[in-house]
Amino acid sequence: MQPPTLLDRPISPTVPFDLEVTKAAIAQHLAPLVPAIDQEGVYPGEFMHRLGALGGFGQTVTPAFGGEGQGFRAAVQVVEAVSQTCMCTGFITWCHIACVWYAQNSDSEALRELLLPQIATGAVLAGTGLSNPMKHFADIEKIALVAERRAGGYVIDGLLPWVSNLGPGHYFAVVAKIADSDDYLMAIVSDRLPGLTLKSTAHFIALEGSNTFSCQLRQVFVPDEWILAAPCADYINRIKPGFVLAQVGMGLGLTQACVNSMKRSNQRYGHVNGYLDDSVERLEADLEALRSQTYALADTLSARPPYAAPGFFRRVVLARAAASELSLRAAQADMLHAGARSYLHGGAIERRLREAYFVAMVTPALKHLKKVLHDLPATP
Repeated sequence: MQPPTLLDRPISPTVPFDLEVTKAAIAQHLAPLVPAIDQEGVYPGEFMHRLGALGGFGQTVTPAFGGEGQGFRAAVQVVEAVSQTCMCTGFITWCHIACVWYAQNSDSEALRELLLPQIATGAVLAGTGLSNPMKHFADIEKIALVAERRAGGYVIDGLLPWVSNLGPGHYFAVVAKIADSDDYLMAIVSDRLPGLTLKSTAHFIALEGSNTFSCQLRQVFVPDEWILAAPCADYINRIKPGFVLAQVGMGLGLTQACVNSMKRSNQRYGHVNGYLDDSVERLEADLEALRSQTYALADTLSARPPYAAPGFFRRVVLARAAASELSLRAAQADMLHAGARSYLHGGAIERRLREAYFVAMVTPALKHLKKVLHDLPATP
């Protein structure tokens, strides 16, 4: 069987990436949509394509494959900038960048040559279905998908309850246990493959605009060209630091938005807000410390194989856990600084409170991270 056709729309040449230009596009094209994204579940698809055309998805990819080649710090900064305005869109930006990360780190020439330029430029959108396997490999839950070897590829069966940034023609990654073995494979799939169906099965208190679907795979044939790795143990170790670290951008952006909001509240209530434990100054200092730590980790990720560096992944997990805890602190402080007006339905302050819990609950959740830290050796 031939791989599915990727060329839904032509690849637009990306302009040289400029973070300030990206921030201007966020203010102009995303900010007006935020209430509809949050309250009506509107998916910001056109903005995502625009962000890709501006170079927002290709920071870790060389220009030969449609990317910018500026490194992982820039990728984190894109997630951070989007999340400061809309954490839901920041999350699906992370989903897309994660899939870009998978494709560029694969040994599959077909995926690097056909898929990678498409998703690095945002011509085609993509998600990540790794919540279940990441929890499985941490001994939290059982693997959901099973793959059987067939001529020219694998047949995959199973159900993934929630996969985000999906839609007709979107691509996403999955991990499946290979039948009659102790090995696993990781592959790229799409709803275009016969037997793969998407269903909307739940409504959430936040992130409604993330296009999160239940994915049913019934005898889905995935050709060898679309296998990221099989077996995939070494490959998972290669991509895992980037998978986790890019999520810190969500917490950085959300916390910055809370700090900015608290400063506005202090213009009126500063005389009494000063008695609260989490002041603007304290949160801002903690935010800057985490930002510096995260950027340094991102630079290391760009410079050398991080999975071979002693203690690197532990430092990544610590940063990701700090992002969860800081987001929760900042959102609560934002509520308390604003007082009664934070209870206005549909307001930005109560939205950020709901989003902060997502930062702490999306895989890897804070409790997942704490377990990983417990299980990892305490390497300096």
